[in-house]
Amino acid sequence: MGTNLYHKVFDKHAVGRLSSGQYQLFVGLHLIHEVTSPQAFSMLRDRGLKVKYPGRTFATVDHIIPTDAPERQRPLKDSLAEEMLVAIENNTREYGVKFFGEESGKQGIVHVIGPEMGLTQPGQTIACGDSHTSTHGAFGSLAFGIGTSQVAEILATQTMSMSKLKVRRINVTGKLRPGLYAKDVILAIINKLGANGGVGYAYEYGGSVVDAMTMEERMTLCNMSIEGGARIGYVNPDETTFAYLKGRQYSPIATDWDKAVQYWKSIASDKDAQYDEVVELDGSALEPFVTWGITPGQSIPVTRTIPSIASFPSDERPLVAEALEYMSLQEGQAIAGVPVDVVFIGSCTNGRLSDLEEVARLVRGRKVSPTVKALIVPGSHDVQKAAEAKGLHKIFTDAGFQWREPGCSMCLAMNPDKLTGRQMCASTSNRNFKGRQGSASGRTLLMSPAMAAAAAIEGKVADSRIVFAVKEAA
Repeated sequence: MGTNLYHKVFDKHAVGRLSSGQYQLFVGLHLIHEVTSPQAFSMLRDRGLKVKYPGRTFATVDHIIPTDAPERQRPLKDSLAEEMLVAIENNTREYGVKFFGEESGKQGIVHVIGPEMGLTQPGQTIACGDSHTSTHGAFGSLAFGIGTSQVAEILATQTMSMSKLKVRRINVTGKLRPGLYAKDVILAIINKLGANGGVGYAYEYGGSVVDAMTMEERMTLCNMSIEGGARIGYVNPDETTFAYLKGRQYSPIATDWDKAVQYWKSIASDKDAQYDEVVELDGSALEPFVTWGITPGQSIPVTRTIPSIASFPSDERPLVAEALEYMSLQEGQAIAGVPVDVVFIGSCTNGRLSDLEEVARLVRGRKVSPTVKALIVPGSHDVQKAAEAKGLHKIFTDAGFQWREPGCSMCLAMNPDKLTGRQMCASTSNRNFKGRQGSASGRTLLMSPAMAAAAAIEGKVADSRIVFAVKEAA
């Protein structure tokens, strides 16, 4: 029997076995940002340690940076945010780490700029002090979200300790119908397997639907692996991967490119690879998904009604009851028609150029509901510049959306972009936990950019296929 990508890449990067049974894993690419790195650098400084391989670490600012242009003036109004920004500027300068700050013209969300600059490549081990590092698995890498102490460990040793995971292959078969997107696929997977279903697993995504996805769609898919409990998610590298990477700033060139592609092909899962489990999902049967609760697994197709508490296993019922109470929703209530106050389109899940292009195509000539505050936030300076070069920002502002500067914005709300009170937000981000978007009582409905655009126009959750008159393929 053959070997899957996870075991091939893990074994190539394992430099030793610890007495605990864990492996010491070499980390090929380390990405850092302003929130989880200050304490890590302090740990190094306290111990008199240097960054082992500074050329393998790259930094940006994304979580705390305001997205309203006037608020980006230094010093930032939020003193804690300014302190974190100063810390990463000083730490990267002191330790020789490349920093993509505001003045670089390359600033953006860490999981957007890594791929777009060609830093993210197949066969790598990647780590970042952020849950959604799994995004980079779209390229056929093993990409781990880590804690602050592990950030320090990698800075000092370029290794991290961890146990091997089990591997679950998820085949998404058939062909997505018009009006369906990668966000719907991953929400459907989490709905099927549960928010904790992937604990102890790496998810390998494949099948005809995944094979047909663009790289940006695959990044959306892998981004939310952690929301299904999986430590990482990945897609095997193929010609789509290579075409995306060719010519990017940090991609190999000339003969090094040919050697790299040869290696990248070799680490893909063998056709007869073994897995701990294989799951099938019929992509052609999917509908647009919307979350109704307080975990990404509490979701339904937009055409359905919220399930009854009694329909869940007994151990899940308390959380379901808690979710309905918090969200002010009812058993049996249609999700379509639920009013929204705010629409947020952006984040490391859906803040890339193709996401914005699709929204612009749908909302051109339409108007945001007067009851809705709608924000569109590009994932990076490069995304922003490309969108503006295409005139997308004009389409958005003409429709009544606010066009912002790049950053994490309302995904985590560690910046001025926050919900207030009991506002309901239709969001393209990745988490709908209580208080996630900045208000202790704010509410979040996760959905695709097309569904969020429909909610902005209608002022309520609506089937984007109906709102935008999407026609079924002949």
